[in-house]
Amino acid sequence: MEVGIDSFAATNAKDTALDAAGNMNEMANLLARIEAADKAGLHVFGIGEHHRKEFLDSAPTMILAAAATRTKQIRLTSAVTVLSAADPVRVFQNFATLDIISRGRAEVVAGRGSFVEAYPLFGYNLEDYDALFIEKLDLLLHIRDHEVVKWKGKFRAALNNVAIYPRPVQDPLPVWLGVGGTPQSFVRAGTLGLPLMVAIIGGETHRFRPLIDLYREAGAKAGHAPEKLKVGLHSLGYVADTTQQAVEDYFPGYAETFTRIGKERGWPPVTRAQFDAQAGARGALLIGSPEEVAEKIKRHSEALGGISRVTFQMDNAGLSHEKLINAIELIGKRIIPALQ
Repeated sequence: MEVGIDSFAATNAKDTALDAAGNMNEMANLLARIEAADKAGLHVFGIGEHHRKEFLDSAPTMILAAAATRTKQIRLTSAVTVLSAADPVRVFQNFATLDIISRGRAEVVAGRGSFVEAYPLFGYNLEDYDALFIEKLDLLLHIRDHEVVKWKGKFRAALNNVAIYPRPVQDPLPVWLGVGGTPQSFVRAGTLGLPLMVAIIGGETHRFRPLIDLYREAGAKAGHAPEKLKVGLHSLGYVADTTQQAVEDYFPGYAETFTRIGKERGWPPVTRAQFDAQAGARGALLIGSPEEVAEKIKRHSEALGGISRVTFQMDNAGLSHEKLINAIELIGKRIIPALQ
């Protein structure tokens, strides 16, 4: 099983964005964490895409390219690329260039994003939410598989025998489908034979098993080999030397962040009882000591019929750079060996 980190380059800014000095410091720390993850033996590091004051990940391939020059083994991926609001030609070119810089370590996780600010920002209508993604995924995969592209759609100018460069080191460039909880997304990924990255940030993880079964059934029906139908799990998580320490470190920032987001979305404030349930044996949060979290990942994998990758999303809870570095080292020294 591959183990990694997903980051939204969170600055934890609240009322106002950080100034230039603050942004430079946060970015330097993020790159240091990616380098630390590489040295600790983690398998993958992902950067999300948001267009909000509290995140620095509006241009994720720029961050990943910088990280590529400082790392040797770790795979570098998006988490996720908001494909619906992007030009698939530029997405492919950016990640092909990243693949060249990293010597074949780039991946794309394509999705629709958990926030919607990218749609009006780039001139798209939210009423086209599904149609945009379906069309743009089709074009991205077509470009991946064909150097010279002939394609026509609704939301972008047609391509009439146009060559797309550069070409990546990997053939094909890995493209995962990032999904939340809609059955259509799971079936789409299976039908296309794409590996699946499932974001489970709440509820009980085992409840996603029917959707993952749909994915595997759709993949088998479309003729894809079982080993091609990989499932990854993206979860909020954090590890410390003890479970008590992990909870004490993580809960305050988690509660503040999700209560603030909840005001935008109509959710009630986060309570400690809700958090404890989510951090429990069946809940989605991967919070605790390395040994406890490793056992929880094993249970999640069994409940979902086997997973190929798990990624921790840690930097949304206001944790210090030093605590995040320590967590990365614990994942490398104690969680990865336990899973292997």
